[in-house]
Amino acid sequence: MPKVSVIIPAYNSMSYLPETLDSVLGQTFTDFDVLIVNDGSSDNIVEWASEIKDPRVRLIYQENQGVSVARNKGIVHAQGGYIAFLDADDLWDPTKLEKQVICLDDNPSVGLVHTSMALIDQNGKPTGRVMTSDAAGSVWKQLVEKNAVACSSVMVRRCCFEAVGVFDERCKAIEDWDMWIRIAVQYPFAVIKEPLSYYRQLSTSISKNCQVMEQAFHLVIEKAFTSTPPELSYLKKRSYGHANLCLSWKALQSTTKDLKLAVHYYNQALMHNPQLRYSQEYIRLSLAILMMRWFGADIYGKILRLAYSVRRRFPLNVQ
Repeated sequence: MPKVSVIIPAYNSMSYLPETLDSVLGQTFTDFDVLIVNDGSSDNIVEWASEIKDPRVRLIYQENQGVSVARNKGIVHAQGGYIAFLDADDLWDPTKLEKQVICLDDNPSVGLVHTSMALIDQNGKPTGRVMTSDAAGSVWKQLVEKNAVACSSVMVRRCCFEAVGVFDERCKAIEDWDMWIRIAVQYPFAVIKEPLSYYRQLSTSISKNCQVMEQAFHLVIEKAFTSTPPELSYLKKRSYGHANLCLSWKALQSTTKDLKLAVHYYNQALMHNPQLRYSQEYIRLSLAILMMRWFGADIYGKILRLAYSVRRRFPLNVQ
């Protein structure tokens, strides 16, 4: 049996999937299998997969049911004791699996290990922004406030899914956050503070669909606080505050660049948690909204591209 199973849900992802798979097959750690779950794609994924010669790679088909169902199907077919998730448009550093296997081997109580994440644009070029996290140890309180774990950066022990269940198939987005919260109830986390995963920012991704995201946030947050003691209720307000900040960014980053919707979520964030006004994220969002209002979407986009070019020279680490 392989030590690690890599699960890649794929829905019409052939623009990026070959590069994504190459980043897996180029790992320094080689004792793994790869399960690509074809979620009812209408592209040429079947023909492409039939030409893959590496016996570690398998293509599994399902009718289009969404990423949660696809990940669960991958878990059912996975043979490894450790399971790593990778979105079909993201990439890995060649040492990612090796470093995470060492971490889990050396820390038998840890249920999940994740890494920092560098952002790349649709062409795979770094934006200069690196998302870091200090979510290690007992992280439930930290994690329920806002997600600090990127899905394509994680490696999870199989026993975690046996203990807490699989992904909630009702979730059409942020299903990974719900899963990490549930795992954090029972297991400590570990983090490797190196950007070993690369998240591709796409304006057309489901994460830019604000209505779907808003519904998912509500579902996950309400689930997380179903049986929480009253003394922790303040965390729920913080959670909704950060969720609305995230939704405001999504409205700005979507193909429509909906300023009115962004302002709505921006105001909702403060309503839930007034302390956010002092956060770095809130200040950055305020500046982005002002630029969009003053200059319009086209110039705002040009300013972003300029900011990316500057950040490539002077990378920015953020939490």
